[in-house]
Amino acid sequence: MTEERVERLLAEVHDAFGMIRVLEVDEYRFLEFGDAIEQSCTFTADPSWLEYDYTRAMFIAALCHEAPESALFLGLGAGTLTQACLKFLPLEDVEAIELRPDVPRLAIEFLGLDDDPRLYIRIGDALELLDSAESADLIFVDLYTDYGPGVGHLAWKFLENCQKRLNPGGWLVINQWAADDGKPLGAALLRGLYHRHYWELPVKEGNVILMVPADLEQVLDLEAVTERAEALAPRLGYSLLPLIKAIRPAT
Repeated sequence: MTEERVERLLAEVHDAFGMIRVLEVDEYRFLEFGDAIEQSCTFTADPSWLEYDYTRAMFIAALCHEAPESALFLGLGAGTLTQACLKFLPLEDVEAIELRPDVPRLAIEFLGLDDDPRLYIRIGDALELLDSAESADLIFVDLYTDYGPGVGHLAWKFLENCQKRLNPGGWLVINQWAADDGKPLGAALLRGLYHRHYWELPVKEGNVILMVPADLEQVLDLEAVTERAEALAPRLGYSLLPLIKAIRPAT
């Protein structure tokens, strides 16, 4: 007989956008928006552990850059991806823009987000604050609400500006929803905006991670990404190879 998993409510707050909860189940803690819409999962023994394929896929996209020094996270959540990037990449300067003030507070209090001196968190709308952000080697777009992706995921000017904020050789990483046909949400818009010059990594959670280079001359070196992933595997505690094999050109 299997033991029933006990769910424990650690925190619940209400803001102008709705409800935020932190729940604990065994050795995991979950950040939820609204009516049980799970946003993030943290392994309490190691907050840099990436439990979900979509976060691992976003980390793979970060490995497209040989040696990133700066990163910008648009949407913070529990901060597990931010923690992993700070731990495993040679980053010196990391900025995160988060819409809801309680999210970073709860992430620090309950979800193991480190007060790392390299990390600077700003509260506000990423669509409005992007222009005042520093340019970066890596930019991550992960703007989800309890209803799904935020408007920025289909906003031409915003997505265009994200690419423009990249340093030369940089990569834009977008956590996009998958449509029923398996293509990313807004595929036609994305193809036009980025001239079909990007790569996709579909994952089982129903997302497609987009890897967009800073310019059309820049290409994805799969061999180099694989080597970096293999070198990190002992420290990560898992292999990224099955996901890397699923990378495809823009559809």
